[in-house]
Amino acid sequence: MIYLDFNRTTPLAPSVLEAMQPYWATHFMLPGQEHSQAQAVGESLEQARESVAAMVGCDPFEIVFTSGGTEANNLAICGQLNAAPASRSQAIRSALGSGDTVSGDRTGTGRIHVLVSELEHDSVLAAAFSLSGDQVDVELVPCQENGVVDPAQVESMLRPNTRLVCLQLANPVLGTLQRVREVADVCHNRGVSVHCDATQAFGKLPVDVSQLRADTVAVSGHKFYGPKGSGAVYVRRGLHLSPICHGEPREMGLRPGAENIPACIGLGAAAHLASRCESEVSDNFGELSDRFLNGLESSLGESPILLASGTPRIANTMAIEMPCDAGAIQKAARHLVFATAQSAQPPDEITRSLKAIGRTETQIRRTIRVSLGWTTSRDQIDRAVSLLADACDSVMTR
Repeated sequence: MIYLDFNRTTPLAPSVLEAMQPYWATHFMLPGQEHSQAQAVGESLEQARESVAAMVGCDPFEIVFTSGGTEANNLAICGQLNAAPASRSQAIRSALGSGDTVSGDRTGTGRIHVLVSELEHDSVLAAAFSLSGDQVDVELVPCQENGVVDPAQVESMLRPNTRLVCLQLANPVLGTLQRVREVADVCHNRGVSVHCDATQAFGKLPVDVSQLRADTVAVSGHKFYGPKGSGAVYVRRGLHLSPICHGEPREMGLRPGAENIPACIGLGAAAHLASRCESEVSDNFGELSDRFLNGLESSLGESPILLASGTPRIANTMAIEMPCDAGAIQKAARHLVFATAQSAQPPDEITRSLKAIGRTETQIRRTIRVSLGWTTSRDQIDRAVSLLADACDSVMTR
């Protein structure tokens, strides 16, 4: 098989597996206890936290381990919206300086307004809308045809009682990069917090939260060769979150229960690996993507269309409209693994993203999502081009 869908099929890096191995059988104690073996595990956990912090560009105490990107998004969103308003305002004043204006609910109704990009992952949308009701109004921010949310559009939609804006960094379907820093600057000038789901960006390009200026940032381990079920959320110092689960307080008091030590260690190892390789990997992705697109163009009678081609993107992720039905291509090219839009309801992430940029039902059915990995080679690219060309020829001549 040739994998052209590393967004879903990323394997565990060998060095990550090696780092995790002792914590399944030998170093099985829980941290925080008094005896020396537990303290050693605790030290390893903090070293992993330092590695994640180094990748993200923050201090270790601003990193909270989670069970993945989904929990990170839920904790960041629900944790902020459930936090006490007084603590929230105090945290913003501390971060921005006492002279800045802090937005609150000036309507007198006690309602909270939240803006969410329509391109967001299900875990962001579902977390925000789970709070929608008597106290929370959630509004979707549309994107442009190039797959980017306009910061001016966000600014025009802000209300006096807007508390949170959710904007991803990289779209997992189109690969487009959002202007998070510009949105954060607009929001912070109004005393509004920003959550950024950056799960798709880590391992593809360097990410520094001090440059993003988002207040919370989600990380998912399996997106950069860490273990599935591992993740973290960056929480800007001074920002108050409420826990979304309850029990014995751990992880800065935001997560109860015993830590998944092997997963945390694996996440730290993967973060260390990504920090060393991101710049080189990004350049390699650019070369392989160009090779793939040029190969398709020369092999197909009708040129494929790269969506959002003129927009800054992560180089490994492409949404390509093919000359015929993508589902039929998938059946004909049985040795290739890539993603297509699913027809079942509710709409999947690919369908939602493509509709957001104005693609028709016919165009969506013809679109494939390709995401390259660190181990993708030139030979695999050439073989994939050949298989796709043969599959298209087979479908179109039926």
